[in-house]
Amino acid sequence: MSLFQASDRISPALDRQAADIRHLPLLYGMTLFVSALLLFSIQPMFAKMVLPKLGGAPAVWSVAMVFFQTTLLAGYAYAHLLNHPLRSRRGAMLHLALVALAAMALPIAVAPGWSAPPLDGTALWLFGLFAVSIGLPFFVLSATAPLLQSWFAASGHRQAGNPYVLYAASNLGSFAALFAYPVVVEPFLTLKAQTAIWSLGFGLFAVMLAVASLFTSGAAPVVAPVTPSDEVRANAMERARWIALAAVPSGLVIAVTAHLTTDVAAAPFLWVLPLAIYLLTFVAAFRERPWIAHANVVRFAPFVVAPLAVSLIGGDKVFWVTMIALNLVAFALLTLMCHGELYGRRPSPQRLTEFYLCTSFGGVIGGVFAGLLAPQIFNGNYEYPILVALAVLCMPGFFAGGIRKTMTGLLPWLLPSAILVLVWFVCRPSLPATLELPFQVVLALLAAAMLFQRQELVRFFALVVLSFTITGLWRPGIAPIETVRSFFGVHKVAEVANGKVHVLYHGTTIHGAQRVRNDNGTPVGGSPSLLSYYYPGGPMAEAIDAARAAHHGAFGRVAVVGLGTGTLACHSKSGENWTFFEIDPEVIRIARDPRLFTFMSGCAADAPVVAGDARLTLEASPGLYDLIVLDAFSSDSIPVHLLTREALAGYLAKLSPRGVIIANISNRHLDVASVVANVARSQGLVSFLREDDRAGDFMKTFQANARLVVMARAADDVGSVAGKWTPLYPDPTSSLWTDDYSNILGVMLRKKLGW
Repeated sequence: MSLFQASDRISPALDRQAADIRHLPLLYGMTLFVSALLLFSIQPMFAKMVLPKLGGAPAVWSVAMVFFQTTLLAGYAYAHLLNHPLRSRRGAMLHLALVALAAMALPIAVAPGWSAPPLDGTALWLFGLFAVSIGLPFFVLSATAPLLQSWFAASGHRQAGNPYVLYAASNLGSFAALFAYPVVVEPFLTLKAQTAIWSLGFGLFAVMLAVASLFTSGAAPVVAPVTPSDEVRANAMERARWIALAAVPSGLVIAVTAHLTTDVAAAPFLWVLPLAIYLLTFVAAFRERPWIAHANVVRFAPFVVAPLAVSLIGGDKVFWVTMIALNLVAFALLTLMCHGELYGRRPSPQRLTEFYLCTSFGGVIGGVFAGLLAPQIFNGNYEYPILVALAVLCMPGFFAGGIRKTMTGLLPWLLPSAILVLVWFVCRPSLPATLELPFQVVLALLAAAMLFQRQELVRFFALVVLSFTITGLWRPGIAPIETVRSFFGVHKVAEVANGKVHVLYHGTTIHGAQRVRNDNGTPVGGSPSLLSYYYPGGPMAEAIDAARAAHHGAFGRVAVVGLGTGTLACHSKSGENWTFFEIDPEVIRIARDPRLFTFMSGCAADAPVVAGDARLTLEASPGLYDLIVLDAFSSDSIPVHLLTREALAGYLAKLSPRGVIIANISNRHLDVASVVANVARSQGLVSFLREDDRAGDFMKTFQANARLVVMARAADDVGSVAGKWTPLYPDPTSSLWTDDYSNILGVMLRKKLGW
C-alpha cells in the first residue's frame, strides 16, 4: 500500500466529523496566524543580518521586499498547482514533507561564501543572497495561506463556504510580527536569540500544520454544480483587475518605505511600519463587515492625496513628523481602497488559489517596478508619485464610461502638465528664492482645486499630475545641475544662493557645499573655502588640529570613512597621506568632478579613494593610521554597522598606538552619543563630545552645526580637546551596540523626547 493510499484510508470519519467540529476554523486560523508570524518576522530579522554588507543602505529593504514578493508568488503558484491535480489530503502529505526538508535548513543564517557585494549588480547579488540563505523556509511558509484556506474550503465544515475570512487571520499574524519586532524583539533580543526562537516557532508551526492536515478531505476537490448569481467572472479582464489592484499597493509599500527611511535611518523598525499598515489593510478589508465602509475609504482618500501631491516632491522636510504622518495616512487609505476593491471582486472558493496567484503576481509586478526597475529608469524617487497617481486611477468609477471615453476626456486636462515638462526640457528655467511665498500660494490653490474637483475623478487625477509636475521640476532658490541615482540613494548637485554655492543633496540632506562665485558674480579663486560641517573654527577643524598638534604637527597616514564632496581633503597638510573610503561609486565621481566641486582636485588630487564598504576595505588596507575620521552618512542617518563594538575594534586594529578616531554623529533624528560612549569604553577608549551651536542659519552662512565625538586610548593623544570638550562616560541606561544587537528606536526616542 502506498503512502497516498494509506492517507486516504486514515480515519474516514474525520471527513464526516469535520462539519461538526466547532473549533476547526480556530485551528486553521491559529495555524495561519503562526505561519504568518514566522513569515513576517524573518523579513526584518534577516534584512538586519545583511544590512552591514551593503553599507546600511535603505535600498536593502527594497530589494528584500522584491525577493519576498517573488517568493510569495512562487509559493502561491505551488499551492495552486498542488491543490488541483491532487486530493487535499495527498497535497497535505507532500507539503508536510517539504516542511520537514525546510526544517533541516535551520537555524536562519547568512549563507557562507557571500562576503562582499560587487561594485556593479548589487541588487541582483543581494537577491541571490536572500534566495540561498532563507529561500526554502520562506517558500514553504508563503504557500501556507492559500493551501490552508483551500483545505478548509474542502473540509466540509459549515463555515467552509467563505474561506477568505481566514486570510484576515494570516494577515493579523503578519501584523503582529511586524509590530512586535521593533517594540519587543529588536530592543531586547540579539540576532542569535531571535534565530533560535524562530526555529522553535517553526517546529510549533509544523506540528499545528500536521494536525490541521488530518481534517482535510480525502475526496477530490468539490466543484460547484451551479455558478452563483453573484460570482465574479474570472475572464482575462477581471484577472487583470486583480493584478492591478494588488500591484499598486505592493509598489507603494516599497516606495513609501524608501521615502521615509532615507531621511531617518535604514532600520527594521521603520521598514516594518509601512509593511504592517499594508498587511493591516488586508485584515480590515478581507472580512464580511470591513472595519471602515469601503464607500467611506473612497470618500476620504482625496483629502489626503491633495496635500500629499503638493508636498511629496521637493522642499525641505522641516515638519518631518507631520510629513511622516501624512505619508502613512495617505498610504493606508489608498492601500485600503485598493484592497477593498480587490475583496469586492473575489471569486468563489473554487477559484481561491487562482485569485491569490493573480494577486501575488500583481504584488511582484509592483515590487519589481518600485524596487528594481525604478532605480534603473529614474534619477529620482519618481516611482512614489507615479504610484500615487495610479492609485487614483484605481478609484471606483474612474473608467465607468469605458477606457476610450475616459482617456479622451483626460487628455485635455493633462495638457498643462505636458506643456510644463516641455518648457523644462527646452530652457530649464529656475525660480529665484524671492518667489518662495508665491510658489507656496500656488501649491495651496492647487490643493484646494483638487478638493473641489474630488467628485470629478478625471479632473482630480489631472490636478494631481499637475501638482507632481510643478513640485518635481521647480523649487525657488534651487537650480539643479545634476541628479543621479545609485543603489545607495539619489544624489543631487544644485546651485543655491543665486548661483553662488554648489550643494550636494542625498535625499533631502545636504552632504557638502562649496562657494563657486563671489557676491559680484565673479568666480571664486584660490583654495576652496570650507563650509558645512568643516568650516574653520568648527568642531571638525578643532579636533583635527588638536590631534595633529599632539602628533608633533603632522600625521603620517589618515583614513576618512565617507567622501561626500571631498571637503575634508582640504584639512590635509603637505606630507600627510590621506586615503578616503567610499561605498557609492556615484559619490566618488561627483567629488572628483571639478565642474561640481574642487575640494579633491584643489587640495588632494592624488589622494586615493577606495571603493566599497569601509569596514571591509579599511580592514584590508595595509599599515596603520594616525587619524581615522568616521564621516559616513546615508542621507541624514549614520549606518548602524559603523558604530558597533566590532566595528570599533576593527578601527582600533588599524589605528597607530597614539592614533585618534573622530566620529561625526550629527543627526536630526538620532542621539547616538551614549551609544558611542558605551562602545568606546568597551574597547578601553576615552571619548569627548562637542555640540556646535555657532554656525547659524545654514542658507545664509552655509556652515552647519556639527556634533562630534573624539576617541583615543589616552586623553593626551587628543591634545587640547581633552580640556575643552565634554568627557563622555558609559550610559547604564543604554545597551552596548554590537553586530548582533542594536536599538534604533531607543536612540530616536532619546533624541525626540529627551529620555
